[in-house]
Amino acid sequence: VLSVFQHEADVFEITDFTTASEWERFVSRVEEVLNDWKLTESSGDFTTGSWEEESKEIHFADFKFLITHYFLKKELKNDDEQEKQLFSLLESKITSPLLIRSMQDLLCMQNDFPPRAHCLVRWYGLQEFVVITPATNSEAIISESKCNLLLSSVSISLSNSGCQVPVFVQIQQKWRRIYAGECQGPGVRTDFEIVHLRRVPSQYNHLSGLLDIFKSKIGCNMLPLPPVDIAIRFTYILQDWQQYSWPQQPPDFDALLGGEVGGVEIGKLPFGACEESISELHLAATWPHVTEGLVVDNDVYSDLDPLQAPHWSVRVRMAENPQCLLGDYLTEFFRLCCRKDSVEDVLGKGLTEEEGKDTSDISSALSKLTEPAAPVPISRLSVSSMVHSARKRIHRRRHIHESPLSNEVLNSILLYLFPDAAVEKSDTCGDRFVSLLPLQSLFLQLKSAPPDSLTYRLALCVFLVNYSYGGLAGVAHLWQEFVLELRYRWENTCLVYGLEAGPPDLRCCLLHQKLQMLNCCIERRRARDEARKAQEATKDKHSKEAEPEHSISASSSAKETSQGKSWESWSDSEDEFYECLSEQGEEGPQTEAGHNGASRAEGRLHPYNNLTLLHSSEPLFVPVTQEPAPMTEDQLEEQSEVLAKLGTSAEGTHLRARMQSACLLSDMESFKAANPGCVLEDFVRWYSPRDYVLEEVVDEKGNKVTKGELSTRMKITGNMWVEAWETARVTPARRQKRLFDDTKEAEKVLHYFAMQKPGDVASHLFPCVINAALLKLKQEGEASLNKKFCFFFNAFCLQEFMKQLAGMETAIAQARSLKAKFTFDSEDQNESESDFCVSCRFVSSLLEEPEVEVTGAGQGPAGRIIHRLFLNAQQAALLPSSEDDMGGDKKDFPSPAGREILLRTCVPRPAPYSRALPQRLFCVLMREEFRLAGAFSSDTSFF
Repeated sequence: VLSVFQHEADVFEITDFTTASEWERFVSRVEEVLNDWKLTESSGDFTTGSWEEESKEIHFADFKFLITHYFLKKELKNDDEQEKQLFSLLESKITSPLLIRSMQDLLCMQNDFPPRAHCLVRWYGLQEFVVITPATNSEAIISESKCNLLLSSVSISLSNSGCQVPVFVQIQQKWRRIYAGECQGPGVRTDFEIVHLRRVPSQYNHLSGLLDIFKSKIGCNMLPLPPVDIAIRFTYILQDWQQYSWPQQPPDFDALLGGEVGGVEIGKLPFGACEESISELHLAATWPHVTEGLVVDNDVYSDLDPLQAPHWSVRVRMAENPQCLLGDYLTEFFRLCCRKDSVEDVLGKGLTEEEGKDTSDISSALSKLTEPAAPVPISRLSVSSMVHSARKRIHRRRHIHESPLSNEVLNSILLYLFPDAAVEKSDTCGDRFVSLLPLQSLFLQLKSAPPDSLTYRLALCVFLVNYSYGGLAGVAHLWQEFVLELRYRWENTCLVYGLEAGPPDLRCCLLHQKLQMLNCCIERRRARDEARKAQEATKDKHSKEAEPEHSISASSSAKETSQGKSWESWSDSEDEFYECLSEQGEEGPQTEAGHNGASRAEGRLHPYNNLTLLHSSEPLFVPVTQEPAPMTEDQLEEQSEVLAKLGTSAEGTHLRARMQSACLLSDMESFKAANPGCVLEDFVRWYSPRDYVLEEVVDEKGNKVTKGELSTRMKITGNMWVEAWETARVTPARRQKRLFDDTKEAEKVLHYFAMQKPGDVASHLFPCVINAALLKLKQEGEASLNKKFCFFFNAFCLQEFMKQLAGMETAIAQARSLKAKFTFDSEDQNESESDFCVSCRFVSSLLEEPEVEVTGAGQGPAGRIIHRLFLNAQQAALLPSSEDDMGGDKKDFPSPAGREILLRTCVPRPAPYSRALPQRLFCVLMREEFRLAGAFSSDTSFF
């Protein structure tokens, strides 16, 4: 039994060495990723283009890593560039035939100080590399044992896969940006090391000390040592813009805006940043190729004067989210669109109604006007008188409760909206806005309103009032006064200023269509009033010319007519039109003669193409007809819904056709009145000539005659035209029921306006606000950038669209700020026009590129401006505090915020008989950072 247990124990103690460990799996996974990315081979062509990256996740036991491949995307070049590239490649292979591409990158001088790239690209000049970093939620690699384990894993993976691309491992905390890496090639190896300190050691605070470090690190025993190639860049930062003007005009405390920054007059949009949009200007003075010994830089003396640097480059750092006026106004206006408060909720019932009796007067004004008989004069029952009495009561109550808008502001806005109100309205009610400037069709694409129309100007006023004059309450107050002004104009037949003539334009917003509808009602009412006055004047003239007894009878009949025919008869079914009344007056004698016949013609306009009636020799006259009723888009939608609800049955189809033939029936009645004895064929010849077919036939005598008949569709059983013709009465247009009841439609429009909430009004006007904002952006953009301005938006929601608008405003504000700083003063007499053009191109480049080279360095036109900027900032910062400081030495530039020194050479390592390989050290010296990034190559064959 003991032997059996001993045998089982021996079996359990067996260790299977064929099972891969976690470390071996990690190494294998790294090799697999490198092979998948095809990094085992390396080509030596240098390209320029954009950086791309690809990533994968790998695991070391439970620890997650992210391996990322960074590479410069190759771009096709023309033949000349390809020839130069091939020549340089052959030359590099002749001088160093066995160098891999990463080592060639270490020596390449074209990749020094790239404007925007990965930090490893800036430090080592690499065009392709791989980085292994801990995943987002993983801990940093801090312990030395873990770092060595990762580096050994990378070394084994590179050796097994034959990859010649450098591989880095990020260690320590991520904010320190410390990487350790390795690159292997045929018989060569490069180790990448980084030193990072918070303070710069005093002995290494200059070029001479850094050269000592570099030479001691490469440990070359050759005498003399090969010369070290040096590239130096000093960066100077300018943050003081106090000597320049404000981005906005100083506030005018005497203006209506009350001293608000960025305030504009009514009708204009605010624009621009309220603060400086350029936070910093970085000047990089570069000495690209300096040989050791030509430059002195130690703790006592330095030859590195930025004014003498051969290359200057500038970049600007923009302020993060600067406050911009147009963007803030748009944001507040969009918030207003989301409000659901009514005017009464905002202003309170005390501001919109006084007492129940007075309120009932306003609400029942229309019903009192439309009663069969008026016991009191019409003028005392008019809506205008009641509205004005209500307005007085409202103003009286507002003296007690402070109104959102002051009288001065309100009068200025109303005068801007209705400029014809500056003089007597009775003299200018017909002098309205007829033609608009032929601007671009942007408002049609946005479905807003034509620029400079009443709707457009109302949108600008609401836009301004919402931000600067009380917000929601101010908008409610303005809208209430606007509606009262519209009712006043309707009651006094004064055309609304700033609207195009004609029916509502369905391409514009609904609010604009409603205003046009109101204007159409006012036009019809004015025409009816003028026709009535003309008729009364004609009757008075005839009564004066008639005999005394006839005069007495005529006057009595006229009196009875005036008593029995109140205003309702003129505004309802007994409506009379101007054209009909004038025609009737012209054909008075003919009408008199027509009493002897069976019928008399009424409502004739003019003969139609010398045609005669088919059943008589009388000429065919074009009748005076009613104009079709104008409709807004909401009325069209409502009508479409009603017609659609009728269904597809025969009865529903017939009823739908009758509802749509109201205008046809009116025209038929007018045609019958103008052409007594006519038939349906006569009407079709005038109304729809295509439905009257003419053909030549041979009569009984053999002569060819032209005979006409109705078309096939007119002969269909149950045709609506035939049914309408049979039901049509002989009634001229002036005695027909009106197709367009202007009184009813005007009251519907005014009621629609009165029921609108401030948020609804803002929603209606929002397309106009966007239209105005885009035009403002275009105007300011072309003025700031001196070139055509186009809009390219890619937004799926309104908030994103507004964010893009705010971004464009910020960009224009930045361009305006740069233009103000890099524009020559009038005192500079030595500046030529070409220098001015160079500065303009320079400003455009600063906005579009991450870093811009200054042509001519400190001696060029842009360089002189930059020098003056730093000089003014230094003079403002180093003001002498006492007379003893007056003799001190003043510098044109401050101390450099950052110094970058690049050292490189080719020396044999590790032994004197080894191959000469590239050695590189990149040094960063800042106030709170000292970094050394070294790449040291060694020969693995001859060591």
